[in-house]
Amino acid sequence: MLESKNAVSIENSYQGTGLNDDDLQAKRKEYGYNEIPEKQAGPVIGTLKRMWGPIPWLLEAAMIFELFMGKGVQAAVVFLLLVFSAVIGEIQEKRAKKAIGYLHHQLQISVRVLRNGTWQTMPSRELVPGDIVHVRVGDIVPADIEIIQGNASVDESALTGESIDVSKEAGDTIFSASTISHGEVIAGVTAIGRQSSYGKTAELVRTAEAPGRLQVLLFNIVRYLAYLDVILAVILVVTAFINGTPWQELLPFLVILFIATIPISMPSSFTVANSLEAQNLAKEHVLITGLSGIQEAASMNVLLVDKTGTITNNRPEIAELVPLGQQGEGELLKLAAAASDDTSNDTISTAILGALKKQNLVMPERLSFTAFDPVRKISTAQISQNGNQLNVVLGSPTVIAEMAVVPDNFTAQLNLLSSKGSRILAVASGESEKLVCQGLIALADSPRDDAKESIAKIKELGIRVIMLTGDTAGTAKAIAEQVGLGNRIGTLQDALSNPLGFDGFANVYPEDKYKIVQVIQKSGMVVGMTGDGINDAPALKQADVGIAVSTATDVAKSAARVVLTEPKLSDITKVIDGGHRVYRRMMTWTITKLARTAELAALLTFGFIFSGFFPVSLSLIVFIVVMNDMVTLTLGTDNAWPTTVPEKWNMPQLAKISAIFTIGWLALGLGLLWFYFKIQNLSAAQISSLMFIYLIYSAMETIIMTRTRDQFWSSVPSKWVRGMVALNIVLATLMALFGWVMAGVSWKYIAVLFVITLLALLILDGLKIRYYKVTGILGTERHS
Repeated sequence: MLESKNAVSIENSYQGTGLNDDDLQAKRKEYGYNEIPEKQAGPVIGTLKRMWGPIPWLLEAAMIFELFMGKGVQAAVVFLLLVFSAVIGEIQEKRAKKAIGYLHHQLQISVRVLRNGTWQTMPSRELVPGDIVHVRVGDIVPADIEIIQGNASVDESALTGESIDVSKEAGDTIFSASTISHGEVIAGVTAIGRQSSYGKTAELVRTAEAPGRLQVLLFNIVRYLAYLDVILAVILVVTAFINGTPWQELLPFLVILFIATIPISMPSSFTVANSLEAQNLAKEHVLITGLSGIQEAASMNVLLVDKTGTITNNRPEIAELVPLGQQGEGELLKLAAAASDDTSNDTISTAILGALKKQNLVMPERLSFTAFDPVRKISTAQISQNGNQLNVVLGSPTVIAEMAVVPDNFTAQLNLLSSKGSRILAVASGESEKLVCQGLIALADSPRDDAKESIAKIKELGIRVIMLTGDTAGTAKAIAEQVGLGNRIGTLQDALSNPLGFDGFANVYPEDKYKIVQVIQKSGMVVGMTGDGINDAPALKQADVGIAVSTATDVAKSAARVVLTEPKLSDITKVIDGGHRVYRRMMTWTITKLARTAELAALLTFGFIFSGFFPVSLSLIVFIVVMNDMVTLTLGTDNAWPTTVPEKWNMPQLAKISAIFTIGWLALGLGLLWFYFKIQNLSAAQISSLMFIYLIYSAMETIIMTRTRDQFWSSVPSKWVRGMVALNIVLATLMALFGWVMAGVSWKYIAVLFVITLLALLILDGLKIRYYKVTGILGTERHS
């Protein structure tokens, strides 16, 4: 009832009338409603969008070219793979958004508004700039407002990430999405919807974006293979011209060279790998909202960690009790509790009363209490102690020093506690107006229990961890040292000029985090970012791996690519390990794609020069391309192991390891071609059949070898990979043995060929291991 009377009192004391209906209509037309509409594309539109972009364009070009050449079946295969990739990606994103409770970013709350001279309650959606509102304890501020009358303590942690309340008085602005902790105000609405602080941040989330390494990788692969194709095509044309080969016979093989170069199965294979890993992580209570975040986690070498709510509990606790008079620590705590608000959930009262309960102490009998006044910066109480009435004051040390007697060591103790990064309160008591400072209370946001251990585990994986906070340098240094990050705390200027030269950065504002992520990315690093507040959302979106912690706001969760659903920082290592597994699977895909495409193109070219005919018929080349792509689609399910260092998509290195397999298999293939053509005098049709199964055998064995950096038998493939590899080998063997769509050959030739490729597998696997030893890569895998 008291609260109701206070509300009526402050509303009646305001002399204005608010907006009238005519004003409202004009402003509604100009500003619209107080909401941030989320554009949600339907499943059809979402799928179609995934079929538009550099990667899909390559596949669509291949499909059109196949149709132009009259290859309807091949074009259909390309189309189905394209649709499969788009549908799988859309389904996974929708599931992820549903799992985290994806919401429209609008404040669905009610607010007291003055309209036509009457105070009324209405949905916050109806607000327009110029409205007069009344907000009080517990209210979420529905728009940016400027205080006209009254004062309040405001919790801005949803926006700034910092847990300490901020005092506001007449003329100050309170930002949307803040919460009123103490007091009440009459205020004018200054900004709504997208123009409010909440809305601008949400809009920045939509425009921020990390660079896409997948597309860069894809084009690098195509570029490398295109160079080879051009060289081989020139050789083929010159040779054909010299031999007098008709262009009608040559053109289809030139086309197939370039079609084989296009990585048709790559988007689908990557999507399958990421989706399956996302499902596994979901079982570990880690939700993936952006599939690319998993694969980027493997290469992440810098992790920016927001202090409040990520490293710390976002719950200030009493760090020290420093008696300055005759009172002991227990008595000092009881006095502070008497002047704390046990009806409010503000962070300071919660910390003091929580400590009182933890120490099994009882609050003194309280005769009266006045809640914290944001202007005076104190709260007061009157208690009964030993039959006497005692006045107690809790609040700012500066204010207490002006109204109470303080000891000589007051300033020294205050400076000492401040240097540790703590927030300091003073407690004074006395009879009548004769107050004496009884002591100081230091409040600090304590690190989470698992913070130090989790950070150590992340650093063991070769990842640089840097803390960001809006707190002072003293607070940042104290927390950074406690969790094992170090003590080199820099400024924003340091972060923008030398971000990797420090362990953390203090006094960092929301827009600063976004800039810091960009600066580090421009230096060539793969950046991860953790956070929980609205203020973190732009940086989370911009980061290569944005990670929202369990207590994050909806805006932060939707901006991030990874959402931790449990309060365990150590779960980040699960994401990193998942990224390594995806990376290993995609490395297998990339190396085998480079090797087998180069092998096929070179064998066709040099085989034609040597024999005067193409060693594999056009129809069988189509079978080779399709069968190879079908097995690579299953690589997303393969068993893989994480490594102890961040991974890099090093194309020159990938080209070198691929060259080992390309040269080895090409040399063996040309040797077999010479043997069949010159020694055995087999027909062109029979040679085509044998070279077909040779290319299938060598491709499957290359997949088996490239799965691991150790011996190929050190890791067993998944059942899907095993099954598809076996199916391809059996199918190719039966096709050659029974003459399906090709000339039949003797089982003896097939058996000998199989044994020869197995021996080549052992030799090439040994060369692979030697290469990894020389480059220092071998031994980084964490088998378990």
